[in-house]
Amino acid sequence: MTTTRPPASGASEATPSATPEANAGADPETEASAPARPAVRGLARLRLLDRNVTSLGFVSFFADVSSEMLYPIFPIFVTTVLGAPVALLGLIEGIAEATASITKYPFGQLSDATGRRRPWVIGGYGLSALAKGILALAFVWPVALVGRFTDRLGKGLRTAPRDALIAASATADQRGIAFGLHRSLDTLGAVLGPLVALAMIELHLSLRTVFALAVIPGVASVAVLWWLVKERASAPRGREALRLTMPASAVFRWVLASAVVFGIGNSSDMFILLKAKSVGVDVASVILLYVLYNLTYAGFSLPLGSLSDRVGQLPVVLGGYVVFALVYVGFAASHSWLPLVGLFALYGVYIAGTEGTSKALVANVSDTQERGATLGLYYTVSGVATFAASAVGGGLWSAIGPWATFTYGAACALAAAAVLAVARLKFGARVGQSA
Repeated sequence: MTTTRPPASGASEATPSATPEANAGADPETEASAPARPAVRGLARLRLLDRNVTSLGFVSFFADVSSEMLYPIFPIFVTTVLGAPVALLGLIEGIAEATASITKYPFGQLSDATGRRRPWVIGGYGLSALAKGILALAFVWPVALVGRFTDRLGKGLRTAPRDALIAASATADQRGIAFGLHRSLDTLGAVLGPLVALAMIELHLSLRTVFALAVIPGVASVAVLWWLVKERASAPRGREALRLTMPASAVFRWVLASAVVFGIGNSSDMFILLKAKSVGVDVASVILLYVLYNLTYAGFSLPLGSLSDRVGQLPVVLGGYVVFALVYVGFAASHSWLPLVGLFALYGVYIAGTEGTSKALVANVSDTQERGATLGLYYTVSGVATFAASAVGGGLWSAIGPWATFTYGAACALAAAAVLAVARLKFGARVGQSA
């Protein structure tokens, strides 16, 4: 049964933007009725956030602890415990990630159609928790495939409705810090998960036992969601929401175009890990570099999200693309381990400046009633582009060398930044926000 409650003080769905085109989907009546909030700056603004935002952050924290306990050891489990060849591991991961990408849009549409976000979010996190149990019981690789498919289906089911719920729980000038908080807590879970798994392995627990214990934080994420996250009533759109149409916002089309250009060069993080290995970094140090990246990501998500509420999300995302380009140029030119320490840290800054802020930007320029579909379309298109990037990156790596993969990625990032620069000139920096 869905629980409803009145909006928190100051929680409007949109505020005026820089231009009429940029303000697509704003609700003038909601804006006019929103009471003024006290001027609070910096991270002190966290105390003004609705409880839904903080609660959903902890939901993602526990879910990521659960998922990241398994992610580093899943390939070992499939190839050694289950005895599957590496080719089948690639098939399992390809099906799993494709499922997560292509389902975000239709499930976002369905949440718009029903006018409810919370049931879809509960279902998504519930499926992912169930998937950990399936994996623990897998004795042949097809069962592992079912487990990974279920886990990624849960991700596709929950992502767009969850982010629409976060957007609905914050005013337009809070969404940067709201999504920043969410990404920060999510990433802290991604840091803790592998460390928990490593500690269990050091205690000589079997991989199957680690999989079984990963169910516990997964269930905790659903419990937090069930008890603490409430939903505001929203008018259902019905069948109209299921039409395959491009959202009306002109700004969104520019943002989507930049995401596609960036995505076709944003290859898998596995390539930066391979780069570290190729210059002589041992396996344990590679893991530490990846932890450094996640810690930087978690540490910068909140302040950059807060900054984006003051200067606008668009220039912060643009800056993130530029940082990505610089980092990739650095990876292309590096021939020793020392530069990699700074590059992995800067890589965390790039994603902290783009992941949460891009979600806030899309939410701010989308219509309230089609926000689930708009966010879902953005995620699906971006995900498909990234699949292409990994294929191209791998081909360049094999045919020419690692430098070609990173140079190609840097060029795409600069081109995406140029698209956003044009959008900024056309619509202004603070699209979807109050001036």
